[in-house]
Amino acid sequence: MKKIIECNNIKKSYGTGATVTEVLKGVTFSVDEGEFLAIMGPSGSGKSTLMHILGALDTPTSGRYFLDGRDVSKLSDEELADIRREKIGFVFQAFNLLPRTSVLRNVALPLMYANVPKEARERIAEKALDDSAFPAAFRGYHSNQLSGGMMQRVAIARSLVNDPALVLADEPTGNLDSRTGEMVLRTFQDLNMRHGRTVVLITHELYVAEHADRIIHIRDGAIVSDEKNPNKRIATGKEEEEQEWK
Repeated sequence: MKKIIECNNIKKSYGTGATVTEVLKGVTFSVDEGEFLAIMGPSGSGKSTLMHILGALDTPTSGRYFLDGRDVSKLSDEELADIRREKIGFVFQAFNLLPRTSVLRNVALPLMYANVPKEARERIAEKALDDSAFPAAFRGYHSNQLSGGMMQRVAIARSLVNDPALVLADEPTGNLDSRTGEMVLRTFQDLNMRHGRTVVLITHELYVAEHADRIIHIRDGAIVSDEKNPNKRIATGKEEEEQEWK
């Protein structure tokens, strides 16, 4: 099985001398292609620092991190930017959409920066919206006309347009009520199970993590458990959602 993520003894510290704070203390794990992994832990556990390293937003102090076969541990800022653009689809808690811009244009925006021709980027954006189960009737709406759950679906679609090796979701249900969060979690499950996407979800909530196939618990900068999830939750609410969007 191809490894999308390989973390070997990842350490991260801040400060110097007597003021050094060790945030990650030798984290080692891997993620197979097509796997759905949740990384969870309380505030201050080191999960956000680990997410920044996995997302090529930061580099470890020591250890090695391979993403889709490439060692990104010591890359320059410019090389890290290339990795983020080419290999990672980000989904954040705050959606990060342009408010007075159409759904389709929001999704196609990364392709505009990559100088993809208009016709091609609209075709790719439509496919990404299909994959994220976003209804066609709402694709001409501005993002500020949508509910929170629909905005997160747009953000998920945007994360797919560059065909990333990894979809990395940071607290993607944090701004949503439980019912809407369930709809978003179903989208991630569909991306994983129906489309074979590799998904890593960062959360502090066990209920959210239980929608993944495997859960890593991190505490005080170290992995305390890494286990397959025998009680995986299957997200529900599809019929109610479809009725609501008619």
